[in-house]
Amino acid sequence: MKRSVGVREVFGIFQNTESYFCERNNKQSNRLIINQILIICAFTFIYGIVMGSYHSFSQAIVAGIKVVILFISTLLICFPSFFVIQQVLGSKMNLRQMIIIVLSGFVLASTIALSFSPIIIFFQITGGNYHFLQLLHVAIFAFSGVFGMRLMVEALKFACDKKDIYPKIGVTVFRIWIIILAFVGIQLSWNLRPFLGNKDEGFKLVREYEGNFYTAVIYSMQQIVSNKDIPHKSDIKQTHYYIDTTKSIVDDSTGILYRLKN
Repeated sequence: MKRSVGVREVFGIFQNTESYFCERNNKQSNRLIINQILIICAFTFIYGIVMGSYHSFSQAIVAGIKVVILFISTLLICFPSFFVIQQVLGSKMNLRQMIIIVLSGFVLASTIALSFSPIIIFFQITGGNYHFLQLLHVAIFAFSGVFGMRLMVEALKFACDKKDIYPKIGVTVFRIWIIILAFVGIQLSWNLRPFLGNKDEGFKLVREYEGNFYTAVIYSMQQIVSNKDIPHKSDIKQTHYYIDTTKSIVDDSTGILYRLKN
């Protein structure tokens, strides 16, 4: 029962942003932060399993762990800069309030991403193309990320306009920070690939391909538009030409013997 109350508390910000930040003391805030982190880890792990299930069971488990690492690492890398900058700008928000706001955006992003799982499973079952699924996952992450960041901006605007504990310029700076957050997440996802895994390739924990995320997206789009699949070595039929040298050797030997007799 307590656990269900904690889960409802995590999603309470989606219905009423204002009361969400006004009705919590330090003890409630600490419990809320723990529940938010648990929700993010659980939802991203399940989504990663759905991603990797396109390839194999082992790829599904690894992909689930990787997506959790992606979300948590992106948050840990980018949050210190956000907190320091807001303090420099004169924000009166404490550390707990900032953590709750940022985690709320990540909770919403992971929830929206997970809600697309039935669609992903449908395309996987109906023979979804590998490159198409790649772009589909990129679109889902981008779509869910936009809503998550929007929730953070709305919470900061409330803290600025209604509570007067957040500077107006801080909202503008936060939008710039969102761009940095996106680039960090993109770079991390590229370093942690593969998530999906190509069925024609064996299980790989980490790839060593050159290039970057943007060229990979462009390449996947080109493959879908051109509707061409690159043949693998196992699919290429090697044509071997054999020269029957036996007859020529016998003819040469016969000619030599004939000359010796004469």
